[in-house]
Amino acid sequence: MEPVTLVCGTRPELIKLAPLIGLLGPRAVVVYTGQHYDRAMYELIRRDVAEPGGFHEFALGGARRGAQLGLAVKAVDDVLAAHRPAAVVVQGDTTSALAGALAANANDVPLVHVEAGLRSYDRAMPEEHNRVAIDHLADLCCAPTPVNRANLLAENVPADRIEVTGNTVVEALEAALPGPDAEAAVLAAHGLRRDHYAVATVHRPENVDDAETLETVLRELAALPLPVVLPLHPRTAKRVRDFGLGALLRRLRVVEPQAYPDFLALAAGAAVVVSDSGGIQEEVSVLKRPVVVVRRSTERPEIEGTFGTLVPPGPGIGAEVRRWLDDVAGHRARLAALPSPYGTGSPSVRIASALEELVDQRPGVLLPVG
Repeated sequence: MEPVTLVCGTRPELIKLAPLIGLLGPRAVVVYTGQHYDRAMYELIRRDVAEPGGFHEFALGGARRGAQLGLAVKAVDDVLAAHRPAAVVVQGDTTSALAGALAANANDVPLVHVEAGLRSYDRAMPEEHNRVAIDHLADLCCAPTPVNRANLLAENVPADRIEVTGNTVVEALEAALPGPDAEAAVLAAHGLRRDHYAVATVHRPENVDDAETLETVLRELAALPLPVVLPLHPRTAKRVRDFGLGALLRRLRVVEPQAYPDFLALAAGAAVVVSDSGGIQEEVSVLKRPVVVVRRSTERPEIEGTFGTLVPPGPGIGAEVRRWLDDVAGHRARLAALPSPYGTGSPSVRIASALEELVDQRPGVLLPVG
């Protein structure tokens, strides 16, 4: 039986593909490009992913984006040429995902795009170009929400190439989420009380590659009227050193990047989350916590006005966080009653079913669906 090749290269991709890797079992062949090249961050996630049938690991991080794309396309192309799969699966909008899509196209292998149809309509965002290109190369676009399906249809992607599946982050999170006792232990280890602290993550180039912007974000976080836990991304740590902003970190509770269950425990217990991460915007809708999204634009408008609010770097950060602090218990109860726009159950099963249909296999032969 032909395998299915899943191409990824970052921590979020690996988290979101983990349910599908587990479902495919020995049929899954993972190509990990190493786009995120911080070993500690990678190992924290890799240890929680089910062992696939095959694993090809490369170390392509650290290069310029164009050079990295070229190297990644060649690496994936070599794997596909040596062992032709039934299909290639890519997730999201990274350089690695685009590389997988281009290599699949070059080898005439069916392409499945998980998390298709997201649009920020912000051409300054490199990921926007990636996701558009991947969607138009894909034979199957697995759209998390009806909004994403509408985006694809508006770009003349044929309806028979689109499947609304939900987002695999839902089941990845539910599988990794610690229970109440484990959550309490994580909070105790950091000296935190539930609903009496904030969690922040900052790593996107638009926020950390400019000294003035990064200083603004860190000052806003440091001025908040409650402890702020900051798992420090390696990219952000380097920019803090380069820009001489280390003194600002002393006013925050800086911690190392966390294993996924530990981070979820911190986010679930927080009064509010402040982040520029796309994945966290999805995760809070399952955790039922509010997020202040520090970005120019977002490709996840489904949470705007419910679980999250978009603000640019500046005084709006502090003002919006304080709005969520006016009644923490009340906001927690209200959000708990709202369904996540990213679905329930097992999106990976729906993706596997659509994948099986795409490659025209008998039901239950390629994948154990249902």
